Amino acid sequence: MLIKFVNKSDTKPSEITSKSAYLSRRKFFKTAAIAGGISMLPKGVTNSLAALNNKSLNFKKTPFGNSEILTSYEGLTNYNNFYEFGTGKSDPAQNAHSLKPEPWTVEISGLTAKTGTFNLDDLIKPYLLEERIYRLRCVEAWSMVIPWVGVPLADVIKRFEPNSKAKFVAFETLVDQEQMPGQKNRSLDWPYVEGLRMDEAMNPLTLLAVGVYGERMPNQNGAPVRLVVPWKYGFKSIKSIVKISFVEKEPPTTWNIQAPNEYGFYSNVNPNIDHPRWSQKKERRITGAGGLRAILMPKIETQFLNGYADEVAELYRGMNLKKFF
Repeated sequence: MLIKFVNKSDTKPSEITSKSAYLSRRKFFKTAAIAGGISMLPKGVTNSLAALNNKSLNFKKTPFGNSEILTSYEGLTNYNNFYEFGTGKSDPAQNAHSLKPEPWTVEISGLTAKTGTFNLDDLIKPYLLEERIYRLRCVEAWSMVIPWVGVPLADVIKRFEPNSKAKFVAFETLVDQEQMPGQKNRSLDWPYVEGLRMDEAMNPLTLLAVGVYGERMPNQNGAPVRLVVPWKYGFKSIKSIVKISFVEKEPPTTWNIQAPNEYGFYSNVNPNIDHPRWSQKKERRITGAGGLRAILMPKIETQFLNGYADEVAELYRGMNLKKFF
């Protein structure tokens, strides 16, 4: 028996689009069988990234998102921020071909029982990949709805057994000017770094993503592995991760270093707190390829915590969210 729990963050009926249309358009989707509330991969199929073909991922469907009107694959891959490949919205798509996402390793370090450098395949292999349709809002007041494929970060963290002193999780992006030519520009201090409080990292919504639309993660969107924290602004979702550290003190984060008066450590989506240079009360939802088409789209009201308040507001109970922005 399947029991559906409805949260305020679920899609409104007026926003729902046909999941079958999405599946027929993306024929490479291979989903798990779902019966009696239990999902499992088809017999003989492994969850190992190395065993999969060059594009498609095998994963189970989850109730997250309930099929909102999705941003197109073209919009997702041609309109985004990834300063390692340039500061323009189309720069990542034009320049990210130089990134070599295989082989890829991730270093685990800090206040934890198990440390070392792990092949991404070995890091992900113990877990069943999931599809989760999450909204992602950029601080620049545009947003997308994306069918991510990945594993809960909490599952990976538990495997390495951080100790009681580990209050935060820090992340670091690859530094390689040949693969990431934007790093030759000193627009930011490299490497790109991010961090979460431990309870944020352990929240069931936090995803370590390796794919979108049933495909492996495109280079320009953070291949081969990135973070997705759907109630925070998009710049908190660090891309091309090469290091995860468990630390006691709040770690530095790139945009907070760059402009501390504009970008706080928490960076939760909060329409009641304006960016110093623009309002955060509304956003433009990108469904097409972005650019001029995105500019012409009507604005919609931005939801507190990006619409995920039912799931995560308790994390910030009693905090001054204007001070801890």
